[in-house]
Amino acid sequence: MKILLIGSGGREHALAWRLRQSPSVTGLVCAPGNPGIAESARLADVKVTDVDGLVKLALAEKADLVVVGPEAPLAEGLANKLNAAGIPVFGPEQAAARVEASKAFTKDLCAKANVPTAASRTFTEAAPAKAFLAGLKPPYVIKADGLAAGKGVVIATDRAEAEAEIDEMLSGKFGAASAQIVIEEFLEGEEASFFALCDGMHAIAFGGAQDHKRVGDGDTGPNTGGMGAYSPAPILDAAMIERVMRTIILPSLKALADAGTPYRGVLFAGLMIGPEGPKLIEYNARFGDPECQVLMLRLQSDLAQILYAAATGKLKEAPTAVFDPRPAVTVVLAASGYPGTPKAGGPIRNLDAANALDGVKVFHAGTSLKDGEIVASGGRVLNVTAIGDTLQDAVRQAYKAVDLIDFKDGFCRRDIGWRSLTR
Repeated sequence: MKILLIGSGGREHALAWRLRQSPSVTGLVCAPGNPGIAESARLADVKVTDVDGLVKLALAEKADLVVVGPEAPLAEGLANKLNAAGIPVFGPEQAAARVEASKAFTKDLCAKANVPTAASRTFTEAAPAKAFLAGLKPPYVIKADGLAAGKGVVIATDRAEAEAEIDEMLSGKFGAASAQIVIEEFLEGEEASFFALCDGMHAIAFGGAQDHKRVGDGDTGPNTGGMGAYSPAPILDAAMIERVMRTIILPSLKALADAGTPYRGVLFAGLMIGPEGPKLIEYNARFGDPECQVLMLRLQSDLAQILYAAATGKLKEAPTAVFDPRPAVTVVLAASGYPGTPKAGGPIRNLDAANALDGVKVFHAGTSLKDGEIVASGGRVLNVTAIGDTLQDAVRQAYKAVDLIDFKDGFCRRDIGWRSLTR
């Protein structure tokens, strides 16, 4: 089959790399892609925000399947237009994609489906939002309702910080995304990322991982889009996965279908697992980034066939998703200044030596070509990913590869995998 992949980050590089290994794939095009993706796919210069242009490209390429990487085109209705054009798409239509595009929508969904989650309220004005804090204990969780590139969540340690954040968000800190905010109770426990593939009526578990959101070692500093991840997550054992599917994923999927908005694609559940069991922190309508990178390194099945089955409502007929039992880890190399304004244009060298290490694959996240040289063009620039017999082995190989890469403007966390390594 011929596949059109949408996106240009590390997640999409990982998907392209794995899709290229699928025996059923005869052609792979990526829009707009990046220099790393160009090793696996032909690139098309169409932006992810150009919904009509992407549909036109899919028709021109006679794509048998479109795989949507990022959330923004889903929120803009790309899947609706592709389905209307008769092109199978792995990714939910606009109404179902609200699980990520609106945190308030997801809270309402949880209430209808009896999905365990944090108590919360939604606000558009500062005064009642600040008054609501009185009934909560610190720390306070304040979220922009809409899409904010993974940075729209602030955990305030005291009342003054929380009130200042409420003012900033409602005053446009994240633009339209924070015109409405959600304030919720802080959940205690261990965070985990869980992925389920859905075809509208059915769902299958598709692995788990643990992310590292804070920019600094020891989980310090501001939230980011993710500074590293590892998989599998020990806390997501077989019994916990069954419980998450039964109490969170399947009730949500049924509620969406009952509302006339069936969900097709990957449903990414951010979980907090505490004494009362798993609770939903938030949903995302796409693969996690950088969690996707470790999942793709471990996946041993034909990814294209599985995604096509989900896109066409035939998940029960899909090949079984088989993962390498060995752990994988990815370390994000970010540009100086991230998660603020990153320094762009810095040259990146010696990638071939890093990729030559046993079990290592470097995925491009924010790179471009300038005068024949790879340079940084984003905040998160590279995902240095490795697999090993133990998590210690994988971590050792990943950092060995990091240290081979010549990227003077780059930095990374040095404690990826710490939670599991110290368990």
